[in-house]
Amino acid sequence: MGIFCILLSGLCFTGMNTFVRLSGDLPTMQKVFFRNFVAMIFAFVMMVRKKDSFRPKPGNMKYLLIRSVGGVAGMVGNFYAIDRLDLSDASMLNKMSPFFALVFSAIFIKEKVRPKQAIAIVVAFLGALCIIKPTFANANLFASVCGFLGGMAAGGAYTCVRYLGLRGENGRLIVFFFSAFSSATMLPFLLFNYHYMTWQQWATLLLAGACAAGGQFSITAAYTHAPSREISVYDYAQVIFAAVVGYLVFGDVPDVLSFVGYAVICGMALWMFFYNRKADGTAPAKKV
Repeated sequence: MGIFCILLSGLCFTGMNTFVRLSGDLPTMQKVFFRNFVAMIFAFVMMVRKKDSFRPKPGNMKYLLIRSVGGVAGMVGNFYAIDRLDLSDASMLNKMSPFFALVFSAIFIKEKVRPKQAIAIVVAFLGALCIIKPTFANANLFASVCGFLGGMAAGGAYTCVRYLGLRGENGRLIVFFFSAFSSATMLPFLLFNYHYMTWQQWATLLLAGACAAGGQFSITAAYTHAPSREISVYDYAQVIFAAVVGYLVFGDVPDVLSFVGYAVICGMALWMFFYNRKADGTAPAKKV
């Protein structure tokens, strides 16, 4: 179940990123608002249909807030990078989030990280540097750093999702709370810096929001049903989806260093996945 959910989330988030970029030259905050507002409506309707409570379980409010702050920061960084980098570059920098989720899970919820896993995290960081290319000659350096920091923030958010799942919180409430929080956070930026949108831009942002809702529900289900070490490798399927869509839709062709970075990060993810299977003696995902 966890594997299926995380693959589905990759497809949905690739669709979201594509529609966000197709929406054109709009402020990042405006894109974030509409993406989350649509997702909030989807989550609200699903909660009403399921007759879910909108009240978090005792003690979970602070973790919902932390998850939401991290999610907003991650999304702003990701959207900023999407508008300025190749789609696959932006997606790969955001896919540093599983490595950060592993680190944060070890620190805050005491999920064990073995020495070889720590090595994989360090090497993956070096792979990210190949994509970022931290030199003053890189005109997209700031966008690359924003994408990387967005991945870090998203990793923290997914750690909170995992912890909330362990505490028995409803996944639909997690999605609704995050979407409502991020919409409220972005509203002042929208009011003071609103840019007129054509009907095509309205359509692309509505589709981005619909894809985001599917992605949020899928990834929330994945991280609440399985530890990050069991499913994180499958999250990298999104980079493949993004590379194909980026080439077909936008004509994106990453440079050699970016491909080296992809290979390093994906290689470390695969190595960590198979190492975990061997060390734990378990199947790649839990049945639920």
